[in-house]
Amino acid sequence: MPSLRRHPLLVSVLLCALAVLAARPTEASDTAEGGVGGSVAGSASGSASGSTAAEVARLYEDAAVATQQYERGQREAGAQQARARHYEGLLESRRREIAVLHEDLGRIARAQYRDGGGLPVAAQILLAGTPEEMMRGQRMFSQANLELGNAIEKSRRAEQRLVADEARAAAAWRELDRRNGELAALKGSIEQKLEEARSRLQGEADASALAGSCRGAVRLEQPPASYAQGWVAPVETYQLSAGFGSGGSRWANRHTGQDFAVPIGTPVRAVGDGRVVSVSCGGAFGIQIVVGHPGGYYTQYAHLASVAVDEGERVAAGQWIGQTGTTGNSTGPHLHFEVRVTPELGSGVDPVPWLAARGVPLG
Repeated sequence: MPSLRRHPLLVSVLLCALAVLAARPTEASDTAEGGVGGSVAGSASGSASGSTAAEVARLYEDAAVATQQYERGQREAGAQQARARHYEGLLESRRREIAVLHEDLGRIARAQYRDGGGLPVAAQILLAGTPEEMMRGQRMFSQANLELGNAIEKSRRAEQRLVADEARAAAAWRELDRRNGELAALKGSIEQKLEEARSRLQGEADASALAGSCRGAVRLEQPPASYAQGWVAPVETYQLSAGFGSGGSRWANRHTGQDFAVPIGTPVRAVGDGRVVSVSCGGAFGIQIVVGHPGGYYTQYAHLASVAVDEGERVAAGQWIGQTGTTGNSTGPHLHFEVRVTPELGSGVDPVPWLAARGVPLG
């Protein structure tokens, strides 16, 4: 039987695929980020159903579940591949066994021919010189026939096992193909839904930021979490981009916070316990939230696509307070995060060592 064709495993990482989905950036505003008027407050009385924001949050949860299934499927596929390789090893062992048995059959047949085993019993009796010689020849003949019968039976059983092992190996590869196909379909479905929902979410956010009127809090179903240390990073999975104090044409002076490159709709977390000081829309920061913390520090979360809290509301460390976007003076989806000693722009401190001192190293 020809060797079974090996199929490559599905190796794409679901979250990597989700992170590169296209997201439409907004036009940079005339006011540079960090300049005067970067936190223009809008009306908080506007409201919307929030179905898009909730859908994006729900899809992120679905994506997390799908990722777990994908990784579990990859482990199962790896085990299936190992089993297929084991079956292929068995096939090779069976082939060698059958080849040895065929050699044994040939040896027995040659021995019978040399010893007269191929002569009819009557001819052996006629040619025997004595009764003892005749009986000895008959015993040799019977033993040779027994060995031949045993060898034939062993060969037959080995060939049956070979056929069964080949069938199992083929079934293992079919199962591997089926599993990989299911994972690819699941990945594609999540990607398409997220892309569509993100586009709608950002469109609604752009309209709010342009009007300078917030749509009101969209309550998101919070994931079960416990943060014993009391402080967390503002987003769970990220890549650091522009840092505190860096220069650039987009800022009036220096960059006043730390940017986290993340896809649109990524849940934003309060880094610690506190109270929402302000929720505003419009201006260089687009949709933004400022949270006051015990000890006199404030944190800002800007360029959002939606908010999940209202002014005056108390929040806990790790609580989802909004979703990332690209509103305001933004060249692409990211979270602009600041730590300040006052609620207003211009009192910022470097967020990286500030969080590190509280047990949250970034990187």
